[in-house]
Amino acid sequence: MSYPTVTAAALTAPLTFAGIVEQLRDTFRAFPDCRKPGNNTRYTLEDAGLSAFSVFFMQCASFLEYQRRMVENQERSNAQTLFGVHAIPCDNQIRHLLDSVPPSAVAPAYRYLFNGLQQNGYLDTWRVHDYGYLLALDGTQHFASSHIHCEQCLTKTHHNGTVTYSHQVLTPVLTAPDKPQVIPLPPEFISRQDGQTKQDCEINAAKRWLAQWGADYIPLGITFLGDDLYCHQPFCQAVLDAGAQFIFNCKPTSHTTSNSHFTTHCSISSA
Repeated sequence: MSYPTVTAAALTAPLTFAGIVEQLRDTFRAFPDCRKPGNNTRYTLEDAGLSAFSVFFMQCASFLEYQRRMVENQERSNAQTLFGVHAIPCDNQIRHLLDSVPPSAVAPAYRYLFNGLQQNGYLDTWRVHDYGYLLALDGTQHFASSHIHCEQCLTKTHHNGTVTYSHQVLTPVLTAPDKPQVIPLPPEFISRQDGQTKQDCEINAAKRWLAQWGADYIPLGITFLGDDLYCHQPFCQAVLDAGAQFIFNCKPTSHTTSNSHFTTHCSISSA
């Protein structure tokens, strides 16, 4: 099966850093503000969001502190000229402003970047022959502590009675065999209600992602990739029902019946 490519007539203006920052500004400006009226509103949500983004973009944990010193000494900083931050909040203020914002509020930025890549023809180089795209599913832990925790933390009780608190997220990405980079798609955060085991948590998050985002990406021609955790009939069927294909790892130790049939078939064929 082949899928249409984007023609030159359909191309939009090229993606630029300035355009991406402006889209991020619009996205952050629309964040819900949970501060009560009358509170000190020196810092806006867009300043908090752009400040946080600048740290990840520059890959420097001390970037904002250095920018604050630049403002004190030179009355201007790279955070202002590059990222358009008007007032730089401290780390605690950023957390206070952004912690209550639901992850789904960032979705417009993902849509903007993906549509820009698609409309400018960049996604064509990620297509695997004429079969569409490979979408890899995997979960990751982005916070863990035995002391610091919140109401949204997942918990794991160890044999010695200690508890580990963590936050985990499903991170779907488009990948290709000849590409060292991946294209990140909207993540799905794993919630406390998803289950007590890694399999329950990650699979339930994957089901939510498929229901929410499948219609946006599956028409492009998607083959899902995943480890043994995803290789179970209900989720495989959900992928097929959504109109996609899958390649999931299948370990003999966790799929004993399938492995037995496969081994028997191979033995008969070789005989």
